[in-house]
Amino acid sequence: MITTYAEALRFIHGRDQFKKAPTLRRMRHFMELLGNPQEHLKMIHVAGTNGKGSTVAFLRDLLMAAGNTVGTFTSPFITRFNERISCDGQPISDAELIDLVNRVQPIVQQLDAELAEKGPTEFEIDTALMFCYFATHPVDVVVVEVGLGGLYDSTNIITPMVSVITTIGMDHMKILGDTIPKIAAQKAGIIKPNVPVVCGRLSPDALAVMDRTAAEKHTQVVALARDFQVTNQPEAQWGERFTYQYGTLKLTHLQIDLLGAYQIDNAATALSAFVTYQRLQGLSTTTATLRRGLAHTAWPGRFERLNNQPLIAIDGAHNEPAMVELAQLLRQHFATNDVYIVLAVLADKQYGQMVQTLLTVPNVHLIVTQFSGPGKRSAATPTELEAAAAQSERMTMAPNWPAALKQALGTMSAEDLLLLTGSLYFISEVRHYFKDAPAEN
Repeated sequence: MITTYAEALRFIHGRDQFKKAPTLRRMRHFMELLGNPQEHLKMIHVAGTNGKGSTVAFLRDLLMAAGNTVGTFTSPFITRFNERISCDGQPISDAELIDLVNRVQPIVQQLDAELAEKGPTEFEIDTALMFCYFATHPVDVVVVEVGLGGLYDSTNIITPMVSVITTIGMDHMKILGDTIPKIAAQKAGIIKPNVPVVCGRLSPDALAVMDRTAAEKHTQVVALARDFQVTNQPEAQWGERFTYQYGTLKLTHLQIDLLGAYQIDNAATALSAFVTYQRLQGLSTTTATLRRGLAHTAWPGRFERLNNQPLIAIDGAHNEPAMVELAQLLRQHFATNDVYIVLAVLADKQYGQMVQTLLTVPNVHLIVTQFSGPGKRSAATPTELEAAAAQSERMTMAPNWPAALKQALGTMSAEDLLLLTGSLYFISEVRHYFKDAPAEN
């Protein structure tokens, strides 16, 4: 019997993170033993290389603006584990998490005994906790974010109302494949028979995989830049402004508080998924509701301001496609500022390319450092990161990120930008420091 929050976290985080067997048999058996709680939920499923979390946030706020109660399942967390399972943006309580773990733990022990070394992984347990929670705490709809890939992700035992695929890029290549079509095929694994699919901005070869898979499943893909369109309307203030058109629905001067052209794509993808969901329900929504939902959206760790003077921000860009987008954001919004970037990256990422991409922005000064890394995954060392840049004069090293932060603040002026980025796990550490959040045991 687990009685404390710390014990509940130790049980969850003590599990293996990955099992090599590409199958959902274990997850389906796990859910059968729990009574298949997922079968009683109305869901929207969100996969993609980048943009999943922001798209979930936009979808949540659009659905809430239309009067729904909305559950969300996201990963990783930024401040506390409880964020991963939320209702209307509010994380579940510590007591609720303890109750859930006590419900699931005996089944996990049973499977450990049955399956020897092949019992449920940490993420499978996270997913099971979420399904059990929303089965006993009903909401109108649950927006479920895929953990990794799609085809064999533990969330992929569901039949959602709408499937969403945000972006396809080179990440987790050892697991998902080393080409865009191979990775796209893994993401397309969430496409279900007769379930409509909404895609973000995909390359032609990735979109071709989606169209082909959808045709096999007797459904259709609605894709950004083909079936719905956005036009950036540059905004002088913080945030982005854009027009949106999907069929006869046209909206101008839509405003979001998240920064970056890719956030326009995420908002538009969420908006198209929301419109699709509403049509399936036989419901319509006022344009005022759509505007309010998008304008309200905030998502911690996505170019989030932590301080105004000097301007300090964190961003969870954690792979090469995200760094390309981040570099473009810096060129668009901060071309007249010096930009000091504190970078810490996990060792299993393409950190060499990430460093080189950031250094293509001429006003960037890079301080490479490291952080502790989650679980068994280690961070790239500052020496490894520096070697990737071929000794750029705009790059220095620091032994740890507090030292890098001190170095940047001692060099920059009040008009400059300080950005800490490279990993969602890294910025979680940073956000704790700035927000003075209660530490988890």
